[in-house]
Amino acid sequence: MSTPESAAPKLFTIEEINDLIPSLSRLVAEQLALQGEIERGLAALARSSGGLPNSIEVDESDDPELAQLKRELKDRILQYETGWGKVQTLGAVIKDPQIGLLDFYGSLDGRLVCLCWRYGEKSLGFYHDLEAGYAGRRPIEPETRARLLN
Repeated sequence: MSTPESAAPKLFTIEEINDLIPSLSRLVAEQLALQGEIERGLAALARSSGGLPNSIEVDESDDPELAQLKRELKDRILQYETGWGKVQTLGAVIKDPQIGLLDFYGSLDGRLVCLCWRYGEKSLGFYHDLEAGYAGRRPIEPETRARLLN
């Protein structure tokens, strides 16, 4: 994971992320529901056209049902992209949209780390080094909490 070269990332505290979790939970729940709708739309499109088409752009040769499926799928995908954009405006780095895994930048003993939250978790409880990823998540213990400061 890299940070933007032109600007230092916003650093979050545990409390700031915990304050965001109700909004994040709602937004990510909507995203996961849309993800399911997109998957169902792709399946319906494949059934209707005898396989997934090369494009979801409406073609003049499409029958009305197929054209409608494509329009609906395009709308859902746009909503999905817009929804993740809203999550990003809150400062999250989207790590795995399939499960609602988000990172936020934080500082531990003066070094940049990722504060890691997954959909369904009631509060921020994990962090990891920038290179470690989800598999390297470590719990935020009381002694670590005091060192996680901006």
